[in-house]
Amino acid sequence: MNKNWKKRLICWAIPLAVGGLAALLSGGMSSYRTLNQPPLSPPGWVFPIVWTVLYLLMGEASYRVLVSDKDATQIKKALIAYGIQLFLNFLWPLFFFGGQLYLTSFFVLLLLWVAILLTLRRFSQIDEPAGDLLIPYLLWVTFAGYLNFGVFLLN
Repeated sequence: MNKNWKKRLICWAIPLAVGGLAALLSGGMSSYRTLNQPPLSPPGWVFPIVWTVLYLLMGEASYRVLVSDKDATQIKKALIAYGIQLFLNFLWPLFFFGGQLYLTSFFVLLLLWVAILLTLRRFSQIDEPAGDLLIPYLLWVTFAGYLNFGVFLLN
């Protein structure tokens, strides 16, 4: 297998593994169905589909940055920002589903949103399509913030 394909697969696997581990540790979405939800809340089956697509987009974006021929320091800073946002992404379901700490999880989501924006900007400076791949993620987390805050208010 081509060396770059191995890197690509690893880059895809990292966010998928982080998301899977967070789902496992948080107990999944079983409690979501019992919550009072704000208008526009999608059915529970939508979330794993959307997150799988977003994790693959994140992985592809990180791969494009990793194999870029740009300055190594710039790449390192971008990947550190990516790691920070991935860590916040991991924490959110632990607070929301695992701890049912809806206000705390909302603030984690706000930090995540800022971290995604920073990552998007750093990725775009290295490879514009890599930054573009994070736009759906930023939009979904914006929507998730609305849902999260709505759950906080209604429960």
